[in-house]
Amino acid sequence: MIARLTHLHETLFGTLDRHAAQILPLLARLVFAAVLLVYYWNSAGLKIDGSIFSPSAGAFGQIFPKAAEAVLYDVSQLNILQRLVILAGTVAEYILPALILIGLFTRLSAVALIGFIWVQTIVDVTGHHVPLGGLFDNSIGLVDQRVMWTFLMLVLVVKGAGALSIDAIAGRLFGRTAQTA
Repeated sequence: MIARLTHLHETLFGTLDRHAAQILPLLARLVFAAVLLVYYWNSAGLKIDGSIFSPSAGAFGQIFPKAAEAVLYDVSQLNILQRLVILAGTVAEYILPALILIGLFTRLSAVALIGFIWVQTIVDVTGHHVPLGGLFDNSIGLVDQRVMWTFLMLVLVVKGAGALSIDAIAGRLFGRTAQTA
């Protein structure tokens, strides 16, 4: 009986192990699409007022909350650095999720999104006074959420985009495997 259970276990999970290199990156990208893609695209949409080069008061308040409050959210008071930061953040919120979705430059995009996640977290804590919370404290706070997002991105950094991606297609065209793409 124990031998049969052991064999069943080894057969089932051995098969899973053999296919994990292909399945895990695809699942990570699907989870990203289901959980964070629309979140980032909606956030980017709130940052523009007519065009990507015209930041909204919402963008000013999201990214520079203290400065925005000091000038009553008047976007004409934005300096050039603030405008550039808002533009870069908006472009990142559109482009990085799209690249991850289609599996193009996935590892680089995931690394960039990890940086974005933690800059976003710093702004949330210092500018919006969102409590950071703590790990292992029996509650789900900001740090827990952002660690999970980071882990999801780390799967893509380590494993790449997987076989169903533009990275994999490009890898096959240029003689590399999907795991090195």
